[in-house]
Amino acid sequence: MPSPKPAPPCTIFIFGAVGDLTKRLLMPAIYNLAGSKLLDERTKIIGLDHNDRTAEIWRGELNDALQSFTKAAGAEFHPDHIDEATWGWVSQRLDYTVFDFEQSDGYEKLKNRISGNAIFYLAVSPRFFATIAEGLGRVGLLKETDGAFRRLAVEKPFGSDLASARALNERLLAVTSEAQIYRVDHFLGKEPVQGIMPLRLRNGIFEPIWSREHIDSVQITAAETLGVEHRGKFYETTGALRDMVPNHLFSLLTMTAMEAPRSFDAEDVRDAKVALLQAIRPIAPGDAARGQYAAGTMDGKPVRAFRDEDNVARDSHTETFAALAVQIDSHRWNGVPFYVRTGKQLARHLTTIAILFKAGNLLTLGIAPDQGFSVTFQAKKPGPVLETGTARAAFAYKDYFEEPPAVGYETLLYDLMTGNSLLFQREDMVDASWAAVAPVLDAWGSSHDALPSYVPGSAGPDTAANLLERSGRHWLPLG
Repeated sequence: MPSPKPAPPCTIFIFGAVGDLTKRLLMPAIYNLAGSKLLDERTKIIGLDHNDRTAEIWRGELNDALQSFTKAAGAEFHPDHIDEATWGWVSQRLDYTVFDFEQSDGYEKLKNRISGNAIFYLAVSPRFFATIAEGLGRVGLLKETDGAFRRLAVEKPFGSDLASARALNERLLAVTSEAQIYRVDHFLGKEPVQGIMPLRLRNGIFEPIWSREHIDSVQITAAETLGVEHRGKFYETTGALRDMVPNHLFSLLTMTAMEAPRSFDAEDVRDAKVALLQAIRPIAPGDAARGQYAAGTMDGKPVRAFRDEDNVARDSHTETFAALAVQIDSHRWNGVPFYVRTGKQLARHLTTIAILFKAGNLLTLGIAPDQGFSVTFQAKKPGPVLETGTARAAFAYKDYFEEPPAVGYETLLYDLMTGNSLLFQREDMVDASWAAVAPVLDAWGSSHDALPSYVPGSAGPDTAANLLERSGRHWLPLG
């Protein structure tokens, strides 16, 4: 297969240039793309934020951040060292502008900074998404003329419920076209997530048994050992369901359960995804469970209860754990429950998709921290008696393929520059995802019942176990 070509020349405008997302993920991804020779020599990166800085100060802050990651073993970006030549190449292309997102005169001034292709990356609070898009549209910066592209990258969350998502999309589409909007769900940039579709569809041993005739149930887990950390203010108004389910976990679900697309072209794949999302039966409140972590210990260290975290209400009703039983109304999946769960302060950091077969076999797709898959099967035990035992075979990406340095944003940024929308959310996908969880959000929002608590380091509240036990099933262990 031929190596990828460098992306076309463009100017990348990063709104929210001094924020955590830019330092922790976007700039490392740009650095990695530069190191892989996938950026054009004429690439420019212009940071915009309301913070008073010069370009030199911003470059220094980014350099310090990159250097700090070499010592941070738990960071997404953890190189042994920063290559001076690569960072020098990127640094020469960085510029910074003090910018108030809500002041109209700033957008007019931006017109003098653009010639040719441009990407506007909104690494900002969601409350600024529509404001920035409308500011750009008002002065004509989103118009595509003379063969140049203009693209708008919007980070999740895409609204906080069905109504707000529709309102956001309406405002965005009033100033630009759907083809120009790239809604970023960074889970889709992860290599093992991108690998689900070819694993299913390009291996004859899987697709023929990928249906209700052979599969009993599916479990999708995104468990975290951390608490809310410094994100208490955000999390208090968001919660586990909004934060993870309509985007990350449903992205994993669609890759797992969608019908084979007509081709691997972006729109054919996204058509298959939206058909699957629209086939999800609206989730009844009785098919959902939630909980909130209490005080306890993790790895011998004390853990504060969620209600004692900074910027969290002492009587908070925000869930830090959510689990759902999802039913898909299609011939392939009728009667096969898809169980999804996510939470904080759980026993293990783990993101997996587990396919449980009726014959007792288990196929586990590892997303994090282990990337690859494993399968359990029956094999004869050594000896004169015909007796079988459970065996396991595993595949790890790192054992077979050379993995380039990555934080999960490299492919997304490269596709954004080359115009490949395969890994980005479309308006109808966002709409269908929120519609599926709307009954649960409505019920939880109007309930004043006390939330079940769970002990840090556990698998979550007992109510989550009940979702499966009523049908004679159980969650796979996190440990």
